[in-house]
Amino acid sequence: MVRTRLSLLVHQLGALTVVIGFAMLHGRVLAPVRYDLFADARLPWAMLFLGLLLAASYSMGLPELQRSRVETVATAAAATTASIIGVSIAQATLGTPLLPRPLLAMTAVLIPLWSLLVWNLSVDLNLRSASRDRVFLVCSSVEDVAAVEAELTSEPERPAMVVGSFNAGNHRREAVPQALRTAVEAASATLLVLDAAAQADPILVHEASRMHGRGVRIRTLALFYEEWLGKIPVTELEKVAMLFDIGELHRNRYSRLKRLVDVTIAVPASIVLLPAAGVLLALNPFFNQGPLLYKQPRVGKQGVVFNTLKFRTMRADDSVPTAWTSLEDPRVTPLGKVLRRTHLDELPQLINIIRGDLALVGPRPEQPHYVEELLTKLPFYESRLLVCPGLTGWAQVKFGYASSESDALEKLQYDLFYLRRQNLAMDVRIMIRTARHLFRRGGR
Repeated sequence: MVRTRLSLLVHQLGALTVVIGFAMLHGRVLAPVRYDLFADARLPWAMLFLGLLLAASYSMGLPELQRSRVETVATAAAATTASIIGVSIAQATLGTPLLPRPLLAMTAVLIPLWSLLVWNLSVDLNLRSASRDRVFLVCSSVEDVAAVEAELTSEPERPAMVVGSFNAGNHRREAVPQALRTAVEAASATLLVLDAAAQADPILVHEASRMHGRGVRIRTLALFYEEWLGKIPVTELEKVAMLFDIGELHRNRYSRLKRLVDVTIAVPASIVLLPAAGVLLALNPFFNQGPLLYKQPRVGKQGVVFNTLKFRTMRADDSVPTAWTSLEDPRVTPLGKVLRRTHLDELPQLINIIRGDLALVGPRPEQPHYVEELLTKLPFYESRLLVCPGLTGWAQVKFGYASSESDALEKLQYDLFYLRRQNLAMDVRIMIRTARHLFRRGGR
């Protein structure tokens, strides 16, 4: 997290320097009629342009989420172009004074180059951080070791690598301390992770305590999942399902602020629904051949069933699915695929948010028959129903669509992580990640 914040801060300071610095240079040196930026009406426009640039860059994942130099430059160019278009529309609507064109041109050149430099810095810090987080698992299950290794190859919250594992059952009791110490030192491990069985073994705990005194960090498997992977592991669900406060239930101030934020964002955003609905209504007869607006029962807070509103994406005769749906579901129409990938199908749910059926952020609501089935099969699934469901959520940005019972179990682990850490900062973090997914992947 430190490396991400550092690269982000450096990128933002660079953008600030380019925009404000060049605006000052233009006023004092390049302009036909000299002016002081901080005493001129151009300053608010420069600040607006800077704000748009920072927002667009952050939403598109700059500087740390790009996979290559070419992608970094292309993304930075797209963010700069979007910012220039945005400030140009604002100036055309509200009037002069206009930002100097050399400032916009210089920004379009320098920001991609600066983003590339910061990306290189971010990659370097990532490599260093990954080499620091060398994980050694004290674990009796080969499956758990394989699961952690697989999780760390996707999108962990903190980069790390598994450098070894240890099963005390494979050694004589008197040889366990020396064998563990030798294995950890040979692997140059910096983080020792103990599963539940290891935590209950006094010999292993004592040896872990000695390693802790020599600089090796110690975590339980559950804490490792939370801090590095952003989820609560299935094996720990029973132990932790009720051992934390839920913001929406136990902090009245948070629940009121959350509702205020929902309404404040949803009401103006619903204005976008009108022109979008008009365009989709015109396209619908050619691609969907059925009613555009679609109502579907979903289970909300405290198990109350409500009708969620969506633009229909499936054939009209398949409006009540009998199987799990996915992005590649054959019942999805051509227009529906576009709506799902861009999440435009969910625009009508802004009305659900205004009515209080949904929040902007929360566990995604499921259909009643799925909920009835999952309540009997997944431990503590009912915990999801304690809070208002959301238009987006932590499970959505970390996992995406659930197309099976095993996917639902995976999402439950992320949902419980969200419930455990529910606050406004977490909600904002999820909304920003959602925007990043939309910009970078066309939705999930």
